[in-house]
Amino acid sequence: MSALKKIKLPGWIFIGMILGILAGLGCMYGMADGGAFTTANLKPFGDIYINLLKFLVVPVVLTSIVSGVVSLGDIKRVGSIGWKTIVYYLATTAIAIVIGLVFANVANAVGLFPVLETSGLEYEANSSNVMDVIKGIFPSNMWQSFSDANMLQVIVVALFLGAGILLAGDAGKKFSEVMESAYAVVMKIMGFIIKLTPIGVFCLMADVVAVNGPKIVGSLMIVIGVAYVAYIVHFVVCYGVSATTLGKVGFVKFVKGIWPAMVVAFTTTSSAATLPVTIDCSNKMGSDPEVSSFVLPLGATINMDGTAIYMGVTSIFIATCYGISLTLGQMAMIVLTATLASIGTAGVSGAGMIMLAMVLESVGLPVEGIALIAGVDKLFDMGRTTLNIVGDSTCALYMSRLDAKRAARLAAAAKK
Repeated sequence: MSALKKIKLPGWIFIGMILGILAGLGCMYGMADGGAFTTANLKPFGDIYINLLKFLVVPVVLTSIVSGVVSLGDIKRVGSIGWKTIVYYLATTAIAIVIGLVFANVANAVGLFPVLETSGLEYEANSSNVMDVIKGIFPSNMWQSFSDANMLQVIVVALFLGAGILLAGDAGKKFSEVMESAYAVVMKIMGFIIKLTPIGVFCLMADVVAVNGPKIVGSLMIVIGVAYVAYIVHFVVCYGVSATTLGKVGFVKFVKGIWPAMVVAFTTTSSAATLPVTIDCSNKMGSDPEVSSFVLPLGATINMDGTAIYMGVTSIFIATCYGISLTLGQMAMIVLTATLASIGTAGVSGAGMIMLAMVLESVGLPVEGIALIAGVDKLFDMGRTTLNIVGDSTCALYMSRLDAKRAARLAAAAKK
C-alpha cells in the first residue's frame, strides 16, 4: 500500500492507460460486441471527465492571462527589454507550432496516423475567409464569448481586462485582487479535475481499443516520435540560429553551457523548478545577471515553444484519428490560438491538456481525443519542458546583448 502512495499523478495516468488498453482488448476478444459494451458502460464516465475539462477551459484562460498581464506591471522599469522579450517569445512560439504542424502533416500524409472508428461525431469545417476569422477574434458580447467558449475571443477579453487594470493604476488594484483570487480558486479546481484524469483515460481508452483494436497503441509511439523530431529540429534550427547570430555564442558552446539545465528540465518536467539552474547556466554563458533575472522568470511563465509543438502535433493526430482534414485556415487558427495560449499556460502538472482542450475547441475538434495521448503525456512533457528552458536561455543571451548596446549608446551620448 505504501508503494502505491508513492506513485505520482503521471504514473497513475499511465497505469490508467495500460489498464484501459487491457480492458478494451478483453472486451474486444472476450465479448460478442465488446465495443458496444464499453461505449454504453465505460465511455459515459470518460465523457464526464471531458465535460469537466471543457468546463474549466474558459475560467483557466481568462484568469491566468489576466493575472499574467497584471504581473507584467513592472515592465516599464526594464524599459524596452520588456516588450522585446515578449515579442521574441511569441515569435519563437509561433515558429515552433508551425514546425510541429509541418511534421505532423508529413507524418499524416505518409499514413503514419490512424483513423479511428467513430460514431455520432458531428463536425463542420470552418469555411470562413481570412477577414471573417480576423473579425471574429474581437467579441461584440463578452458573455457570449464565454458561453460559446470562443477561445480567441476569451483571450482578447482577458488581454483587454489585464491592460485595463494596469492603465487604471490604483483604481484597478481591487479588480486585480479579485482576478488573482479567482485564479487561485480556479487552479484548485483544476488540480481536482486533473486528479480524475486516470479514471477518464481508463474509460475512454478502453472504449477506443475495444472499438478500434490494438493498432491505436502503436500509433501513440509514432506520434511521440514525430513530436521529438520536431523538438530537435526547433532546437537546432531556431535556437541554434538565435544563439549564434543574436546571442553571439557558438552552437557547441551553447549546448554545453545549457546542458545541465536541460537535464534538470527533462527529469523534473518543470520550468519553474529548473529556473535556478537555467539562470546559472545562462549567466555563465555571458548573460547579464540583471537581465536574466527578469527575462528567465518571465520565460518560465509565457515561453512555451515545446508546448506549442506538442499542441500542433497532437491536434493533427487527433483530427486524423477522427477522420477530419483541417484546412489551412484552421491550421492558421491553431498557430494563433496556441501562440496566445502560451501566455496563459499554468505552471502545474497536467495544464498542457487544459490548453490542448482550448486549441481543439478553437477549430471544432473533438476534445475527447485528449484521452488518446493523456496516458503518454509525461513523455511529451519531458521533451517540451526541456525545449522551453532552452528558448528562455537564448532570449536571455540576446536581450543581454541588446541591453549592453543600449548602455554603450547612452554612455557615448553622455560624453558628448
